Amino acid sequence: MKNIVKSIICVLLLSQIGYAQKNTFNEDKLLERLEVLSSDKFEGRRTGEKGNDQARAYIINEFKNIGITGFNGSYEHSFDFEIRAGKFNAKNILAFIKGTEFPKKHIVISAHHDHLGKSGDKIYNGADDDASGVSALLAFAEYFMQNQPKHSVILAAFDAEELGLRGSKYFVDKMKDYDIVVNINMDMISRSAKNELYVVGTRYNKILEEVVTSFKNPTDTKLLIGHDGTDGKQNWTYTSDHGPFHRSKIPFLYFGNEDHAAYHKTTDEFTDVTPNFYKKAVKSIISLFKDLDLKGL
Repeated sequence: MKNIVKSIICVLLLSQIGYAQKNTFNEDKLLERLEVLSSDKFEGRRTGEKGNDQARAYIINEFKNIGITGFNGSYEHSFDFEIRAGKFNAKNILAFIKGTEFPKKHIVISAHHDHLGKSGDKIYNGADDDASGVSALLAFAEYFMQNQPKHSVILAAFDAEELGLRGSKYFVDKMKDYDIVVNINMDMISRSAKNELYVVGTRYNKILEEVVTSFKNPTDTKLLIGHDGTDGKQNWTYTSDHGPFHRSKIPFLYFGNEDHAAYHKTTDEFTDVTPNFYKKAVKSIISLFKDLDLKGL
């Protein structure tokens, strides 16, 4: 009888472990990918330069290893633009997960894979800005392999954010015939001495406000609504790749943190991120996505 009881307990424990695994991601890989993306090997990932190409190849290979396919048959989506600094060819990385209930409605989860590159022998590795967001995109990919969303999801690693949000502008313009219900953008989410993560965008959409204010955060990270032009702080409504979505009247949630001393400096390195905060921040964002996917827009 004791052996039967032990067997039942073991089965229950294993089932609980299996359930937990279905609702998480590989935390070690999250940090490992962040470290790789912000290493000297990729020379600061500046748009149009060799390090950017190498980082893009790494990201695509990670999507392939996880098992997530490219959007419309391709991971790379190329575009050209010209600014005062010259002519550029840039490439967004797009991966796709088809929704189970609303396949024609799309949630775009984004970050930007470019940074500032090199200046002489100095490398701007951009660990927080925004290797942190890109590694979180790959954590989302792992999550979706075990938890297929109700809405279709496009995981977008935009290029040329540092040159004027060029990748997201191009994407929004090209996706006019698609029903995009919301953008979730992540930029600078791996450093916080105060254990705080800001979310911007609830001011502009009642459903998003309801989802965020009723959100039961599974971590002790403080999720703060702010920087939206109503609290006297810097207004982040247009500061990153969510800006073009908002201009096109697409609802958005932007997750980020206040600028730190290493912002756009060579000291934005992997060694200075706050790993426990970063892991909890990604858990919180994935959990909030789950609530939003269930509620819909």
